Amino acid sequence: MIEAVIWDFGGVLTTSPFEAFARFEKERGFPIDIIRRTNAANHLENAWAKFERAEVDVETFDELFAIESRAFGAEVRGRDVLPLLQGELRPEMVEALKRVRAQCRTGCITNNLPANAIGSTSGRSLYVAEVMAMFDHIIESAKIGLRKPDPRIYKMMIEALKVDPKRCVYLDDLGVNLKPAREMGMTTIKVVTAQQALAELEAATGLRLR
Repeated sequence: MIEAVIWDFGGVLTTSPFEAFARFEKERGFPIDIIRRTNAANHLENAWAKFERAEVDVETFDELFAIESRAFGAEVRGRDVLPLLQGELRPEMVEALKRVRAQCRTGCITNNLPANAIGSTSGRSLYVAEVMAMFDHIIESAKIGLRKPDPRIYKMMIEALKVDPKRCVYLDDLGVNLKPAREMGMTTIKVVTAQQALAELEAATGLRLR
């Protein structure tokens, strides 16, 4: 019996930034997937990782990302990538979160950026705040100095929710972030589309989410 459902935020409760990356690269004439390839190289210690752990400021991230991207064929400024991260909330996933919350404990583990790294409208911020209020516990990488896939961040969530990992489901859009959760015994769901993820989550929990 599932006692807790733990969610990633970006690319799960919101649309994936990968689409925005692709549009940006095409508009600027950059090599295809240069942003994703830059992010994936040395993914535990690159500019992105350091920024999500709040180890560097925006200016340093901007320069480091530019240096790292050159290895993949072009210079991409880190500052130009940040606005591409703001996906749109997926209403069907928010509704599922509401329904899950009525039956299970809920958590959110998000690799995020330091406060004010990305500008946003106040209206959207309020909506996001309402969604975040649905979680029993939230872990943000930029606040604790750890980021997925560091196994410690998943252990912190399990301890905060006071649940057995074997009775948890974890959703993320990146396979590398699912592996540590799966090794702990969690049921994992890689989110490709909202409908695919909801079907798998319904099967795992036995709940009707749509």
